[in-house]
Amino acid sequence: MRQAILDQNDRLAERNRGFFRARGLLVLNFLSSPGSGKTTFIREAVRALQPQLKAGVIVGDLATDNDARRLRESGAPVVQVTTGTVCHLEAEMVGRAVGQIDLNGLNLLIIENVGNLVCPASYDLGEDLRVVLLSVTEGEDKPLKYPPMFQSADVVIISKTDLSQACGYDRETALANIRRAAPKARIFETSAKTGQGMDDWCRFVAEQHRARSARDPLGP
Repeated sequence: MRQAILDQNDRLAERNRGFFRARGLLVLNFLSSPGSGKTTFIREAVRALQPQLKAGVIVGDLATDNDARRLRESGAPVVQVTTGTVCHLEAEMVGRAVGQIDLNGLNLLIIENVGNLVCPASYDLGEDLRVVLLSVTEGEDKPLKYPPMFQSADVVIISKTDLSQACGYDRETALANIRRAAPKARIFETSAKTGQGMDDWCRFVAEQHRARSARDPLGP
């Protein structure tokens, strides 16, 4: 039964991917545990990217629209997906949600997945890049405790670096564990509060959009 569900999801994810490419959208799927700073990071990144890239956001939560309201402060169009008892977003949910966004003029779609380091790892949404956040407050061993999530990551963002000293964060151990679990992932060390690493992240996203546009030149 689980395999059948995942197979159906993969088919819908491919349909999403074809639609996104036809629209010229770079799509990022953000995943993390609750409290990693995902919403704040996305809000500040969208603001910083606006001179280069115009973003829309789909945000998934079990309940409330608190994150969606915070993300709208960036000026980006935001669609809330309330999942109820479902602990992850699925390709079908994303396909429905994107129909509620005016895509004209957008070239970046950000998906903020439900805060969970287990279930979302299995669900392709049609994204170009899977971005996993790890806060310095969570413990350096998270990549080893949740290997499927980190193994699936294209990018790992270490967030809340401004709190490193206060929480006794061991940077070298954290980096070693990330590289062990996700040896091919690009790593960014960031603080949305102070701005550390945000310029590097924005340059990376802009480069990825240019590379994607070169591969798939069709679009609006």
